[in-house]
Amino acid sequence: MLQNESSNGVSLELLGGFELICSGRRVRLSLAAQRLLAFLALQSDGVHRGAAAQQMWPDHPCHRAAANLRSALCQGRRAGCVPLVDCIGQRLQLSPMVRVDLHTVGIEARKIVEGPGPPPGDAEAFIHVLTQDLLPGWTDEWLGLDRENWGQLRLYALENVAQRLLVAQQYLPALQAALAAITIDPIRETAHRIVIEIHLAEGNVASAVRRYQHYSDFLARELSVSPSPQMTSLLQGLLSA
Repeated sequence: MLQNESSNGVSLELLGGFELICSGRRVRLSLAAQRLLAFLALQSDGVHRGAAAQQMWPDHPCHRAAANLRSALCQGRRAGCVPLVDCIGQRLQLSPMVRVDLHTVGIEARKIVEGPGPPPGDAEAFIHVLTQDLLPGWTDEWLGLDRENWGQLRLYALENVAQRLLVAQQYLPALQAALAAITIDPIRETAHRIVIEIHLAEGNVASAVRRYQHYSDFLARELSVSPSPQMTSLLQGLLSA
């Protein structure tokens, strides 16, 4: 599902933390250069120099932000075994030679979400990468929308993988995928329903009822609401008994 990067290429890892790998070796960068490469990796069509400086250093005067950008750009250009940033007039863009894990995983996740098919070949590895946060610990405001987009995409992908694994009767990885989705968003009901379906498919009725009761208590405590009729119908007859 997820292919290993070539040892001769350049890859930029943003999921689980920042890493720049060139020809199989990790490259050390200043924080400013890291921020610039990460920022450009999230701009699909590139960005104007002025806009980049303003977004990356919003609390600095324009001239200071521009100077910071020039310094980060100089450091970033010297860091890799190939040019990392393309400068076209006043526009900056991450070099197409640089592979970004967020892009690669995003493509695979959308394939899972958008169409039917069997579960991924290496489900465990795929589930693991979907649990990784986008640049954890970074507090930059320009990360907000991309974090939200990644969060929603990986939730849908994890739930879809769990459903496919359930259909294939691969119950353990199905449960792992559903529980990973619950860890990311414990309020969202979909993954809880999948966990109940897995328990019922295995014949673990008590575990299914216990999952429902825990989720029901959680909703009542946090939001003063009840599980949906769709969830309750999974255990029709069992709850009253």
